[in-house]
Amino acid sequence: MTGERPGGPFVDQVTAGPGGAMTDDVGVITGDLTVATAALPGGKARVDVQYTGAEEWYTLTGSPVPVPGDGLAALHGRVLARIREGGAAEVPR
Repeated sequence: MTGERPGGPFVDQVTAGPGGAMTDDVGVITGDLTVATAALPGGKARVDVQYTGAEEWYTLTGSPVPVPGDGLAALHGRVLARIREGGAAEVPR
């Protein structure tokens, strides 16, 4: 996703760990990132990332993903933790 901010209820900033976060659009991105996790129809969630302060958004590899039983907020927290770890982080399954 590029050009506009996704309409997600969970948006946070995170610094990617060594190896960054893997996107479908441009490959690995690193540094200070903004992460947005939004619910989609059918019980799925979309996770997008951008360089903090940039206009372009990118799809985090593995998105969309089913919303886990513990909810969208828990998924968002796991995504943030995974990106902090780095290693070409993808959406946790």
